[in-house]
Amino acid sequence: MASLTLRDVRKNYGDVQVMHGVDLDIVDGEFVVFVGPSGCGKSTLLRMIAGLEEISDGTVAIGDKVVNDVAASKRGVAMVFQTYALYPHMTVYKNMAFGLKQAKTDPAEIDKRVKSAAEILQINDYLERSPRNLSGGQRQRVAIGRAIVRDPEVFLFDEPLSNLDAALRVQTRLEIARLHERLKTTMIYVTHDQVEAMTLADKIVVLRDGRIEQVGSPIELYERPANAFVAQFIGSPKMNFFSPTCLTANGASQLGREVTADMEVGFRPEHLVMSDSNAVVEGTLELVENLGEYALVHMLSESKVEFIAKTEKPPTVPKGSVIGFSIKPELVHYFDKNSGARLD
Repeated sequence: MASLTLRDVRKNYGDVQVMHGVDLDIVDGEFVVFVGPSGCGKSTLLRMIAGLEEISDGTVAIGDKVVNDVAASKRGVAMVFQTYALYPHMTVYKNMAFGLKQAKTDPAEIDKRVKSAAEILQINDYLERSPRNLSGGQRQRVAIGRAIVRDPEVFLFDEPLSNLDAALRVQTRLEIARLHERLKTTMIYVTHDQVEAMTLADKIVVLRDGRIEQVGSPIELYERPANAFVAQFIGSPKMNFFSPTCLTANGASQLGREVTADMEVGFRPEHLVMSDSNAVVEGTLELVENLGEYALVHMLSESKVEFIAKTEKPPTVPKGSVIGFSIKPELVHYFDKNSGARLD
């Protein structure tokens, strides 16, 4: 196991800079998730840590050793890719053993490591099968097993669940969480799915346009997003935003602080409560998604701002009705309208 330190890490492709001075500290044994929209630089940053992308400037250190000029195979990292990357002509056993065999590891040690990893991942019965005879979830476990046998200091996962269906995503996500709990190894996981980030991470790194927007625990990012971008990216459905003019006539007075024209207020859908008398915002009912355990109520305010309320039960009024919503003052978020920065 090892810690990981990034200092002023930059990446250029010709004259185009895609990573802009990233600083990050990852503690030994942490499960860290890089999350952000497509093109934000999360996979590029992961590949720079792995040694698959050259660093244009700055330093990457694993433990106490700067690894900028160390070959990928010598960094003590193991990477699990989105596309499995299994050899189709080899059995599961041979796929998992291949890297160790190339490193001239003793055959008895190879056998021990492969069977131990297979036991952890519950793929003992598949060792003599070829990848084409496995499901997508089984193939991904083989790919993870191939990383485990290398006994790396750092595991790197590059969107490993993207090719799986919804049920398998949940199952494999739980398996990865259990794997981390068992191995206690430093893991860095890239995803665009904020639900994966929230459920897996000890620490989340939110990226946008090659820069870190915020680093913190899932609950820290949910409860105190540093800016409007993080506020809308973390949480599902995303946070609703309103300018002061979108609030009801007495809405601003109920928030517990003065709301000025250069501010925006944010309400999480799950914090809005249907209210007839003390509504802070109101709108016309457009659509209800009744999902059984809760309902997503899609609204359109008089000023044409779309917003969503997540309620325990769906409204009993017909579409086109006007509904008001209240919110506890301590659950309201405030942001600068121009910069997006959080206002405390």
